Amino acid sequence: MSRKRRRFCWRILFYLKRCDVKKLTHFNADGHAHMVDVSEKSHTARIAVAESAVRMRPETLALVTDGRAKKGDVLGVARLAGIMGAKRCADLIPLCHPLPITKVTLDLNVDENLPGVRIRAEVRTTGQTGVEMEALTAASVAALTIYDMLKAAEKSMTITETRVVLKDGGKSGRYEEIS
Repeated sequence: MSRKRRRFCWRILFYLKRCDVKKLTHFNADGHAHMVDVSEKSHTARIAVAESAVRMRPETLALVTDGRAKKGDVLGVARLAGIMGAKRCADLIPLCHPLPITKVTLDLNVDENLPGVRIRAEVRTTGQTGVEMEALTAASVAALTIYDMLKAAEKSMTITETRVVLKDGGKSGRYEEIS
């Protein structure tokens, strides 16, 4: 194991020892990962919104706005990829519950000031657990798709600002990022 990896593992162990394991729902009393039992939770309407951004050079962004990207409609393909990503979240994130998603919306907007593309993913369900991970997965997969479709033009693009900006429903109630 590399020194960097060993240091990372020690930091995780240190963190787990410092925090109250009962608050970390994906860890049992012994500190082992497990899937949370949601069977006693009531079915409620849930919504989550996540955002991300892909920064790129203005000339790379022009390929998107002018429709000249060699792989085709960058924003259209990224939108579909994000929707597919939300639907497959439980297959990608080990402790996520498979959910009956009722709506996924992705808004991809060109931002000349960034320069790049801003992504906003909204996911809804009626269920026993939230959809934050599905919204984050949707935004992330859309961002990765943009990178994939434009990497021939620019490899220095960065995916940034990926976060949950809104979560509502369930026992913990509403969270909204303060701008």
